[in-house]
Amino acid sequence: MRHTGGVAPRRHLTWILALSFWTALGAVCGLQIWIGMLDHHHSLVRLVAYQVLRWNAWFALTPLIGWLASRFPLVPPTARAIAVHAFAALAISPIHSAWWAMLLVVVRPYDAMGTREFAVAFRGVALSGLAEQLLMYGGVLTAHHAALYYRKYRERERLAARLEASLAEARLHALELQLQPHFLFNTLNSISALVRTARQGEAVTMIAGLSDLLRYSLEHAGEQRVALATELAIIERYLEIERLRFPDRMAFEIDAPAEVRRAAVPTLLLQPLVENAIRHGIARSAGPGRVVIRARRDGAALCLEVFNTGALAADHRAGVGLRNTLDRLRHLYRADQRFELRAGDGGVIAAVRLPWTEAAGAGP
Repeated sequence: MRHTGGVAPRRHLTWILALSFWTALGAVCGLQIWIGMLDHHHSLVRLVAYQVLRWNAWFALTPLIGWLASRFPLVPPTARAIAVHAFAALAISPIHSAWWAMLLVVVRPYDAMGTREFAVAFRGVALSGLAEQLLMYGGVLTAHHAALYYRKYRERERLAARLEASLAEARLHALELQLQPHFLFNTLNSISALVRTARQGEAVTMIAGLSDLLRYSLEHAGEQRVALATELAIIERYLEIERLRFPDRMAFEIDAPAEVRRAAVPTLLLQPLVENAIRHGIARSAGPGRVVIRARRDGAALCLEVFNTGALAADHRAGVGLRNTLDRLRHLYRADQRFELRAGDGGVIAAVRLPWTEAAGAGP
């Protein structure tokens, strides 16, 4: 069902603005004539009322001219449309002249200087006011065409925005679908390694952890952002699973104050970064190592860091998970995000900077 809740208010506003324009024009004309004829001592009230009623006749004729403009548009110009509007302008002119003449007789804005006979007033304004009335018809017609093309322009803008948003959602969903099997296959490889080394108990624990991770992935499928607290909870589960592979060599720490955990972050943002830290840091080192996740707020930004002991290779290249993470950040935040992989603190740091937003439903 098409949503039209905002159409009626906008239409009402258009008519209110149109009425205000013609009324203001009439009031200004009446005041100008009164000032120019001060020596004649005409009534200001009658002059302004006369001019307002005269010009507001074009407001009353606007729907008819608008209907003709929609039915016979002049862009592109056609002989039929030109003929229709020329005939309409010539037909409306005597109608407006009759209204004009009636106002002269009834309102008598110029007192004794005005005529009391409708026929005399009609002949006078029909001839002298013909050019003005044709010009006014053309002005209303032009305004209708301008409004029509403005509405079409705005509609094209809205359509383009919807298409762009749909395209971005489709790209993000595709990246998410690539990330999930990549993560699944890597975890299954870890389980198979435990089974081959006869560490069945640890393999069973890892399978249970994998079940939690898959449940998280399914529950948040298509959901682009979650609370950092939710993301950290599943990352802690993932780190516990990975620690089963390196019980004597891996330690991890999560440093994220409670107030920061309200922040909204992309779903599965940290998992590829942590996986990268373990694969290129912990797994390649014979000695003990650490993985540390830090989160802090810096003004209007959320800063996340994943640290691992080890060294940054000179020829390091981003894998599937890291590339997808970078693409998702660019799609979600455009130029408002920053990612950096650098050496520091005796190891390697993957740093992400995002605009600060709080997740829906996050507590105080």
